[in-house]
Amino acid sequence: MEHTALEHLSKTELIEIILRLEQRVAALEARCATLEKQNEALRSELAKARKNSSNSSKPPSSDIVKPPRPAGHSSNGKIGGQPGHPKHERPSFPPEQVDKIVEHRHRRCPKCGGAVRPLARPPRVVQQVELVKKPVIVTEHRAFGCQCKACGRIHYGRLPPGVKAGGLMGPRLLALLVFLKGACHGSYSTVQTFLEAVVGLRVSSGYLAKQIGKVCSVLDGPYQELMSRLPSEPRLGVDETGHKEKGRTLWTWCFRAPQFAVFRITRSRGSIVLRKTLGQAFKGILSCDYFSAYRKYMGKASVLVQFCLAHLIRDVKFLQTVPDRATRTYAERVLGGLRRLFRVIHRREKMSAEQFQKALERARRELVQTAKRAPMSSEAQNLAKRFHKYGPAYFRFITTPGVEPTNNLTEQALRFVVIDRRVTQGTRGEMGRCWCERIWTTLATCRMQGRSAFEYLQHAIRSHFAGRPAPSLLAAS
Repeated sequence: MEHTALEHLSKTELIEIILRLEQRVAALEARCATLEKQNEALRSELAKARKNSSNSSKPPSSDIVKPPRPAGHSSNGKIGGQPGHPKHERPSFPPEQVDKIVEHRHRRCPKCGGAVRPLARPPRVVQQVELVKKPVIVTEHRAFGCQCKACGRIHYGRLPPGVKAGGLMGPRLLALLVFLKGACHGSYSTVQTFLEAVVGLRVSSGYLAKQIGKVCSVLDGPYQELMSRLPSEPRLGVDETGHKEKGRTLWTWCFRAPQFAVFRITRSRGSIVLRKTLGQAFKGILSCDYFSAYRKYMGKASVLVQFCLAHLIRDVKFLQTVPDRATRTYAERVLGGLRRLFRVIHRREKMSAEQFQKALERARRELVQTAKRAPMSSEAQNLAKRFHKYGPAYFRFITTPGVEPTNNLTEQALRFVVIDRRVTQGTRGEMGRCWCERIWTTLATCRMQGRSAFEYLQHAIRSHFAGRPAPSLLAAS
């Protein structure tokens, strides 16, 4: 038989080899444990880096690139109207808005040339809208001079107040300028180009800035009226987004009441803005996300809060991406509870008020119990602490009629501001901030009330030219 080399070693030598191997195994195990910890930490960091608007409170604009579509995953369908959806067509202009009617008739048959008889049917109608060649009216006001024979003083004819206050632009044209600048995200150069090419009016950017400043002061009264109403509102949605100004980051706050919205641009994103705007004794319910400023204000002012469930869902979805399996399983259970809760909300029309409240309470109780039974990972424990400390703040909508479970309406009001920030690149100073606050407030409030912002701007400017205060943004349309 052939003997191995180990058979010729002494017992002492074998023991030494075994000890060296054991030491090597121990070192490799220690290194493996270290690498596993590093891998766990890197996977957690990677999950945080992959946060987007679908699994966190980050806005959609922060999604620089969309994740690739999974293989074999088809799109939702063809672009445009979907089968089964009702067809939407623009309603025709009413007779009082039709300026001209042109009738088209056949005198002879277009095929055989024979005589025709008219049918007792309504005609086929096509309404066409055209821009007139000269879309403005230029009125020249002449104030003639005279001299008093007794005292020798010279006087000129008195111009109407509206003409004297308006100068070059009348109320409707000035309202159009403001609408282009505010609602259409137009720059001064874009508005200049439009006025010259379409209206036939050439003005300087300095003149446009002066007119914008004039309208900003016109809107100050209605804006301050809404600001003073905020502390007494029974329900308010609040959200904030960044604002650019000459390399600095400021913050645009949106306060959305049931009938109006107010925007404020501040240097702070902290709870001090809430205290200055709403006061320490705000008695309404604040709908917001889980941002620390709202929690701090909640504690100092003893205000009732409805935390946004949509933000909670995104935070739970993030837990599904972490490397810890127990945390992912926990996230799936919590998401299941949230789905059951929203399933009840969506079936509200099919239940009586009593059945709806009982179903909501049952779904809430199951969700809270599930959320509190969290594994020991830091991410899961942080979520569980929310329900231990702020549980009722997530379900205020169950006991308070009119309170929404999400803060989606306020976020929708902010979308226009985010788009405007992208297009205009922010403001350059206090005058620009003042303008943005007032025009954003006017546009959002008119949209909420179903009013024409252009018509409101025209009425506000006309009132200012006549020496009267601008109409309230709370007035009925």
